[in-house]
Amino acid sequence: MKKRDLSRREFLQTSAGAAAGMMTASILGCSGGSGSNSGSVAKTATVSIATVKNGRIDLAVEEAIELLGGINAVTTGKQKIMLKPNLTIDNTTATTNPEVISALAVLLQGAGKEVLIGEGSACATGYNLINGVVYWTNDQTMLDNMQQYIFDKLGYTALAQSLGIQLINLHSGDMSTVAVPNGFVFDNITINKTLTDIDMLCSVPMMKTDQLAGVSLGMKNLFGTYPGTVYGSVRSMVHDKAAAMDPTGTAAAIVDIVRANKLGLVVIDGTTAMEGNGPTSDDLLDMNLIIAGTDPLATDMVAAYVMGFMPTDIQTFQWANEAGMQTQNLSQIEILGETIASVQRNFVMPQRLTWNNVEGTFGAQEI
Repeated sequence: MKKRDLSRREFLQTSAGAAAGMMTASILGCSGGSGSNSGSVAKTATVSIATVKNGRIDLAVEEAIELLGGINAVTTGKQKIMLKPNLTIDNTTATTNPEVISALAVLLQGAGKEVLIGEGSACATGYNLINGVVYWTNDQTMLDNMQQYIFDKLGYTALAQSLGIQLINLHSGDMSTVAVPNGFVFDNITINKTLTDIDMLCSVPMMKTDQLAGVSLGMKNLFGTYPGTVYGSVRSMVHDKAAAMDPTGTAAAIVDIVRANKLGLVVIDGTTAMEGNGPTSDDLLDMNLIIAGTDPLATDMVAAYVMGFMPTDIQTFQWANEAGMQTQNLSQIEILGETIASVQRNFVMPQRLTWNNVEGTFGAQEI
């Protein structure tokens, strides 16, 4: 584990917002301000915002991609591409709308790309979510059965069959070890070998709040690429180790897993969004938005602004900047399509927790 400047640690601890609380299914995915494109600041990234009109999610996805230059432009030199939805739990109210994945898959196939869909879900009712209590497991049989159940229940099995796309269970199978130079939590991370064989990973999260991370967007979605057979089904081993660097036990580890993957495109499903104590709750908002970009940090920052968060609210953004990701404020981002001001809504903020608030009741419970 790398040593970090004490003042940096103190800053992150101060901004973490530690609130006491017991572990529930919602905490781990189991249960902003406005800006302008004007000014002379050099732009480091481009992000598009498209609205869903007349219920046509597919057209909004197409528009968001076209604003970035089109599907061929955002996948130049990339042939084998994995779409990574956020299927944290077996509940459609907390997961990526399959219509968004379908629209992207059709665009990619139309451009002659080979498309995969991959996920490593956190938990499912009757598997490691029992009577509202979340348990962790690294049992391959359970994780394989759980992942297939989630794919089936959320409509991804049928979607994949209809489009001739392979579904990948990121929890198990052949694994590869990827070096993370100057990693915050890990020097090396084990991930499913398919993630190293593809040319590009596209993160397609649902727009959500998160009690540990603040927001669950394109970068946080990659927590699902830590395989459960190695790190536990809800990645308790990752949280435990990350808590030594970052009170949330999450933010620094998010940046590490982003650097371990070939993340080249983020398409945020803001059709229905979640506020309050996410990443699983019934507090939903009809936002009817698709936000896309090839710079993961910039795309997440725009989405966070749309949700009413400032960059300093989100520890992941601070760690990303320390890792060398350049976008630090909205003035550096060229925003195409809708303006932030026209779509912004102040989400109900989550009750912020640190990992120490929850690991005592969660980390010890193995099924």
